[in-house]
Amino acid sequence: MGDLVLVERRDDGVAVVTLNNPKVNALSQGLLADLRAVAEGLQADPPGAVVITGGERIFAAGADISEFGGPQEGRRIGEGFHAALGAVAAIPRFVIAAVSGYALGGGCELALACDYRICSERAVFGQPEILLGIIPGGGGTQRLPRIVGRSRAKEMMITGRQVKADEALRLGLADEVVAPEALHERALALAAEVAKGALLAQALIKRAVDVGMDLGLAEGLELERDLFEEVFHSVDSQTGVKSFLENGPGKATFTGR
Repeated sequence: MGDLVLVERRDDGVAVVTLNNPKVNALSQGLLADLRAVAEGLQADPPGAVVITGGERIFAAGADISEFGGPQEGRRIGEGFHAALGAVAAIPRFVIAAVSGYALGGGCELALACDYRICSERAVFGQPEILLGIIPGGGGTQRLPRIVGRSRAKEMMITGRQVKADEALRLGLADEVVAPEALHERALALAAEVAKGALLAQALIKRAVDVGMDLGLAEGLELERDLFEEVFHSVDSQTGVKSFLENGPGKATFTGR
């Protein structure tokens, strides 16, 4: 791993991943390689929860356009994006994007690869690749319509227009909007709360939703039944049921096993 992506593992179980490619946090191939390595490290040794953030003015401005060229470069760049953002999406923990400022192109696609997006009132999202005569190549054509719907996703990508925080919240592109000075505190507080929970059950919920959404309803329900059975092998399930019967809901102390 290089120094284009920084990782801090906090005492509360939260891992903070910070993009570090001034001035605009361009998602160069080098940064994407670092991000993939970081994400794979978090898969191998999961924390309690993850927060991904960037700069105050620019979360991430998208791909490094200086690396663009012909079809061969396009394939290489697309593969780099898919490998890195796929690794982020595969982290078996709740991954929160804390978005301050602009999240455009690949930056928007990175936020879409996370499970939850908290943004500041100054945040701006967009897939403006069309203005270069190209299409999103980091998952935007697939993840954006799954979040905001087909028609709105097509409109955003075909016009290239940018979406401010209030509209992003209405569309479901942002899950929370907070004052700029409260962004990181809120993201870290939510991550710390999640990190105290039943982590194996959280991972199974994430798998059920992410895999099940790409299946038919009958197959998705079958997946849920299998995972529901699997979760009862965990220590946390025994702890949670016992605590509920003895003390009522919400009082269990989980160990993540």
